[in-house]
Amino acid sequence: MSITKRRIIPDPPVKQARSSPVWAGKHLPYNSFQTMSLTPQDIARIANLARLELKPEESKRMLTQMNGFFGIVQAMQAVDTTGVEPLAHPVAAIQDITLRLRPDVVSEPNQRDLNQQSAPAVERGLFLVPKVIE
Repeated sequence: MSITKRRIIPDPPVKQARSSPVWAGKHLPYNSFQTMSLTPQDIARIANLARLELKPEESKRMLTQMNGFFGIVQAMQAVDTTGVEPLAHPVAAIQDITLRLRPDVVSEPNQRDLNQQSAPAVERGLFLVPKVIE
């Protein structure tokens, strides 16, 4: 499999808000067994929102993969889990286990002052950093 570079697409001009959500008519209830599938237009919109420019073959491959994910979800939703208790650990399904929990006690001494000695700027125990977002 080869990795291709994708060009970042600049922000599109602001458009008037849609009257219905992007996925209108495609929301499924949790226990629905209907198949949800994306269209090539959905993939193009997702790529646009992610600021990716996909080649046609990449878009087609992405459509197949995404619809495959929905197929897996549909298969999992088809399983009747009535009366099945949630597991605290996956191994609990095949054997009884006891989780080894350590006591919730302080095990390291407070060395904040020592750790902050090399910092260029500190105020009331906090590292001061330059502002990055304006």
